[in-house]
Amino acid sequence: MFRTVSELVDLATRENKKISDIMIEREMKISGSSREEIISVMARNLEVMEEAILKGEAGVKSTTGLTGGDATLMKAYIAEGRFLSGEVLLEAVTKAIATNEVNAAMGIICATPTAGSAGVVPGVLFAVKERLDLSKEAMIDFLFTAGAFGFVVANQAFISGAAGGCQAEIGSASAMASAAVVEAAGGTPEQAAHAMAMTMKNMLGLVCDPVAGLVEVPCVKRNALGASQAIISADMALAGVKSRIPCDEVIEAMYRVGLQMPSSLRETAEGGLAATPTGRAIQAKIFGLAPENPSEHES
Repeated sequence: MFRTVSELVDLATRENKKISDIMIEREMKISGSSREEIISVMARNLEVMEEAILKGEAGVKSTTGLTGGDATLMKAYIAEGRFLSGEVLLEAVTKAIATNEVNAAMGIICATPTAGSAGVVPGVLFAVKERLDLSKEAMIDFLFTAGAFGFVVANQAFISGAAGGCQAEIGSASAMASAAVVEAAGGTPEQAAHAMAMTMKNMLGLVCDPVAGLVEVPCVKRNALGASQAIISADMALAGVKSRIPCDEVIEAMYRVGLQMPSSLRETAEGGLAATPTGRAIQAKIFGLAPENPSEHES
């Protein structure tokens, strides 16, 4: 039915349908399942997302102790009312952190599109829930819309840090969330595509450098910043701001950048933050190894 963002936008515009409906129809055609069955599965995903957010906001700690508790700090900070940015933005940050802290603590999350980037989409969705007065049906539609854009990225580029760096993982998740929130706010399919493009192009080149090879540092905080990027880009698109580079070309650029990225910056924990003295020391402490000399990695 569609392979590119431009085809998706054209289809939605021509048939006067929401992108979420187009994605549901695609799933019906591919799986042979009924509309009700497909929506039921997504509704369960929504429940898992909400449960993870609530658990994370209540406070969790990972086995390593590297992550946990930051979502509760953010909730307390928001409650004080002295924050510098907007409340919706900070709620998205908090809920994104909460989700990924649960992931790091080996809890149940919904990969969107991966476990390492699982906080962005639900973080944004539950942050705008009250602002946009979203019903459960509208929230499910949000997830299908995000899925439609994610489907394009997964098939035209990549969505894993190991394949294309964090730009392909949290970058894709943020772009998906940005497009979905535009549609949820009443924007056009074209505006959703512009939001996605602006989000992704501003995350190009983001490396995947997990300290000690664990999906904790800097992954959790990158989900937080990805969620904020998604909302800012959505606001820009809804205001009429357009990406000068078409969305499909941005996806292609992300793919090429990922191919050019050295393996040390693609989830191997051999470069970036993972290779800093502190990063190496954390790895040595967790795995009981002698700290490596950073100079050994310089040539």
